[in-house]
Amino acid sequence: MIIIWSPLALERVEDIARYIAEDKPETAVKWVDGLFATVERLAEFPESGRIVPEVGSRRIREVLLGTYRVIYSVKEQIDILTVRRSSQLLRMPELGDNEI
Repeated sequence: MIIIWSPLALERVEDIARYIAEDKPETAVKWVDGLFATVERLAEFPESGRIVPEVGSRRIREVLLGTYRVIYSVKEQIDILTVRRSSQLLRMPELGDNEI
């Protein structure tokens, strides 16, 4: 299955990596590599992530990487919708207009 990253998700990855790199550049690189490796596994196992509790739709799922959530939609393809810290509230507009 093909994986498509939203501009928002890529922007979030860049922002998070930049923040981590302020103190630990090598850790930032490892985090980004781990994030992309985790997401790539979804191509083979798209429903391996849990259903996002705030949404409750079988189509909207997430995988966790440390303290971060990668929220995605499963349809004909996998759309990576957003990436955020687990402690942050999920804002529904981040899921797109037609996702829920």
